Amino acid sequence: MDGDSNKGSMRVNEMQNWWVSPTNVAYHFGTSGTAVAAATAITHPLDVLKVRLQMQLVGQRGALTGMGQSFVQVLQNEGAKSLYRGLTPALMRSVLYGGLRLGLYEPSKYVCDLAFESNNILMKIASGAFSGALATALTNPSEVLKVRLQMNQNSSRGPIEELRRISSTEGMTALWKGVGPAMVRAAALTASQLATYDESKQVLTRWTPLEEGFYLHLFSSTIAGSVSTLITAPIDLIKTRLMLQQESKVVGTYQNGFHCAYQVLRTEGLRGLYKGGFAIFARLGPQTTITFVICEKLREFAGLKAI
Repeated sequence: MDGDSNKGSMRVNEMQNWWVSPTNVAYHFGTSGTAVAAATAITHPLDVLKVRLQMQLVGQRGALTGMGQSFVQVLQNEGAKSLYRGLTPALMRSVLYGGLRLGLYEPSKYVCDLAFESNNILMKIASGAFSGALATALTNPSEVLKVRLQMNQNSSRGPIEELRRISSTEGMTALWKGVGPAMVRAAALTASQLATYDESKQVLTRWTPLEEGFYLHLFSSTIAGSVSTLITAPIDLIKTRLMLQQESKVVGTYQNGFHCAYQVLRTEGLRGLYKGGFAIFARLGPQTTITFVICEKLREFAGLKAI
């Protein structure tokens, strides 16, 4: 009995310490946001290619342009600068979304631990899904801005001008287009990334000579990036299609995420749901690795325990 009560007291104290200290809160969100922003800046050109690939042959079956060929076409037709379209809203979103998505994971785990006295894989998945969905609901406008700027190759508008144009011609609600699939994607992404990373670290430390440090973070994050890509690629495509309906006349009108998935399957086949899949993996794999490696190092500098 005494052991159980002490364990419960330790959980309560840990939770209280997290919320009471503004510095601790700032460190959690700051390290997460900075890590995601750094990874986003490095992998942004792959994100541009991913969006372009997802929008090819809408409503049609046929041979798809590969990532390499798409990269060459963009460079030849639009120049290297076009690979950084939408970078400003992407970085802005990374700081807010990344800070919330990763920063809320630990307190969510603490709440689950207090409520269910368990921190098993299901609790980790639930914690990741909650933090990812909430972060996306709050930052969806920056994602809409990003994909609009990435896709509109003939526009010279910046993020502020594009924001004004969307709000004046489509209304403020347009900034939350695709928020449903985006929340589902973020929930699936965060749950698969963080739960896989968390569990991979435990398995690797138990069954290999690896200890807390760079190589453990590297291998665990690589596994997490691979798993999250397989799970989220179809949801990412649906989110992109919904956000770009107004911009692309060939898309037609999707009523919601389920209708979009049905239409893609009906007109483009199962392969259509994985358009841009290799670009997603090429981006999300390194981005996941960079994010966790940087985040763990920043947490070490800030005096926080490893994820």
